[in-house]
Amino acid sequence: MVRQVPLVDYLVLGDNPHLVARECEQCGSRYFGRRNACAGCFGTDFKTVRISDEGTLETFTIVAQAAPGIPVPFVSGVIDADGTAVRANVVNVEPNPDKVTMGMKLRLTTFPIGVDEAGVEAIGFGYEPVG
Repeated sequence: MVRQVPLVDYLVLGDNPHLVARECEQCGSRYFGRRNACAGCFGTDFKTVRISDEGTLETFTIVAQAAPGIPVPFVSGVIDADGTAVRANVVNVEPNPDKVTMGMKLRLTTFPIGVDEAGVEAIGFGYEPVG
């Protein structure tokens, strides 16, 4: 079995991959990754919460130029996952404005992005159209 590691700390792998965020216990603001204080209220107490696997595409852009080695074009978007804004690529869809629309329903998906010399596979995430 290949050992897998998530590309980011807030991606939880396993039988049911999902994202987690840090939620401010004072005001409810959510953040991906570590925080020392809340940008909304300056609170310092956080809890870990699971983010919905489904969401709605709020805005997007079709990226035509990227760093060397990154295949283009691709769709980058902001997904509203039940009230939490997630910045991610929209995958498994043609990067064409006729195929990608604001308001489209999406769900979280994971995919391999590379294997290192030790055989450890990095896993990334994106959102794909539902249906």
